[in-house]
Amino acid sequence: MINVGFIGAGNMGYAIMKGIAGSKMGKDIRNPYIGALGIMFYFCRCKEMNRRTKKVLGMKTKFLGVFLMMWAMIGLEAGAQHTANAKKVLVAYFSWSGNTRNLAHQVQELTGGDLFEIETVKAYPEKYRSCTEYAKKEKEADARPALKSKVKDMDAYDVVYVGFPNWWGTAPMAIWSFLEGYDLTGKTVIPFCTHGGGGEQKCFSDFARHAGKADLKKGFICHGGTVGDARPKVERWLEEIGMK
Repeated sequence: MINVGFIGAGNMGYAIMKGIAGSKMGKDIRNPYIGALGIMFYFCRCKEMNRRTKKVLGMKTKFLGVFLMMWAMIGLEAGAQHTANAKKVLVAYFSWSGNTRNLAHQVQELTGGDLFEIETVKAYPEKYRSCTEYAKKEKEADARPALKSKVKDMDAYDVVYVGFPNWWGTAPMAIWSFLEGYDLTGKTVIPFCTHGGGGEQKCFSDFARHAGKADLKKGFICHGGTVGDARPKVERWLEEIGMK
């Protein structure tokens, strides 16, 4: 009778603790080290208790011990799963006006990735009209402008976000320089784009052609004038593509 009740209570305790561990509160307390410390505390307390106290509280202490051991098991399982699912993220971006830079910072804050700014050796003209004409010539020539720097250890990243503005219906040629400068095979590569009214056009389709054998996910696009209010949309996008 006692054994059946004890096993039943243990199973019930496991179910309760697993529910707590999966809750929002549980995220902060299911650390495997906490579970281990709990077990250590339990056994130390048992040693300090005299025989008379153990006899009176025998079943209660056993029941508590089962709870602590199960909590440690759940914590270790959760910790192992978190380690297995952890991915290193890079958020690379090219920005002329600052809109794409703003959007890149939002993506970085929501993903916890490392930021990398894509910059050309030769800076683009500061005046809008001059810059657009320069960019048009680069596109017509299918140019590959030289970049100031490279990502130090691209091989270490599992996920690479690449942000850019829509220039003449596609990405700036500097983005092709960036993509073609690395072996992205096996990596998850995700574009995001800002525009001044032209929308997506060929930005993402052209991007896919230059991303090699990377695993591409749906890109995000928004008007440059609305970037400041884009965070909720960025969050929904990340959830939609399974990255948050």
